[in-house]
Amino acid sequence: MTPRVILATRLYPPEVGAAAFRLEALAQGLCDAGASVRVLTTRPPAEDSAEHDVAAGARAADDDGASAVRRWPVLRDAGGNVRGYVQYLSFDVPLFFRLLVTPGDLVVAEPPPTTGVVVALSCWIRRRGFVYYAADIWTDAVAAMGGPRIVTGLMRVVEGWVLRRARAVIAISAGVAEQTRQFGIPAGKVTVVGNGVNTAVFRPEGPAADPGYRYLVYTGTMSEWQGAEVFIQALPEVLSRFPDVRLHFFGQGSAEVALRRMASELAPERVVFGGVVPPEEAARWIRGAVASLVSIVPDQGYDFAKPTKIYAAAACGTPVVYAGKGACVPMVEDNRLGTACEFSPKAVANALLRYLGEPDPHRAQRARWVEENASLGTTGRAAAAEVLTAIRAAR
Repeated sequence: MTPRVILATRLYPPEVGAAAFRLEALAQGLCDAGASVRVLTTRPPAEDSAEHDVAAGARAADDDGASAVRRWPVLRDAGGNVRGYVQYLSFDVPLFFRLLVTPGDLVVAEPPPTTGVVVALSCWIRRRGFVYYAADIWTDAVAAMGGPRIVTGLMRVVEGWVLRRARAVIAISAGVAEQTRQFGIPAGKVTVVGNGVNTAVFRPEGPAADPGYRYLVYTGTMSEWQGAEVFIQALPEVLSRFPDVRLHFFGQGSAEVALRRMASELAPERVVFGGVVPPEEAARWIRGAVASLVSIVPDQGYDFAKPTKIYAAAACGTPVVYAGKGACVPMVEDNRLGTACEFSPKAVANALLRYLGEPDPHRAQRARWVEENASLGTTGRAAAAEVLTAIRAAR
């Protein structure tokens, strides 16, 4: 009997983001294993979802090893994101009723925990299980951003309830898996499948951006807990030695307005904000960069995180400059993915000056490491195996 899996996610390609790519890799892994997959997601801002779904090989979900994407309109913020409690609810409320009428053996839910609640309640009614795909711990993120204690406490209750109700939990890193212990989740219930990037897109070979000057690049989300301002604060010292250098940001997030303001004050006309770009365009800019920048504000409860942008940069062969502490430090240093430094403008400036002043000899090695350890194809197959195991265990 063909396993039937439902993926409930607010983000799915053609939207750009780590979560979208991760769920697409899971869907592909399930299809390759002979499962039937239905993806319940949102209608993207651009009306190109139909073309993407056809190009990706989506077919009717009634055939073995097939997937079908079902989209629904959703509220978005000013930046076009499904981010914020009102926006989450605009996806979660219709999702509840969509799940009630969608046949399947098991549902895969991903953050935010409000979606997990909807999935858990619908599965209780339909008498089927669900697996929670934990890319991060939202309680920690809310605390790291300085959220009110009452909000953090409520999030802890909701997230813990969802994790305990799940038939299994898939974590993208050992750090995320460890953080689930705060909710009383036994270790045997959590499986680490790793994180990764599409190495068919992010690879050393391919076109590289050449704007006529040397540049540094930051890609992905700009939030308070990531602290990308440390790179702008380091820029004046870098420019005193290399005045031709520019810093390019690609992506968006809650800290973008503050970053733009800081850039205009500290390094006018030296910081460029390029918005959200397709993966192929991001890879082009990463390939041509002197270094790719990643940061996490230390001691805010998020030191366990391993941002996907590290893998994307290394897959292109570009050195990573990581500012912060925690799990990223040994990963970056032990595998020669780049340089890890303290979260301070001075330390960051020293790291950047090193790459601007010396040629980097490790590009091929970085790309090879990602291909062997952090390919989305590998993680997608591993996550699919856990989902199918959960289905077989219930039969």
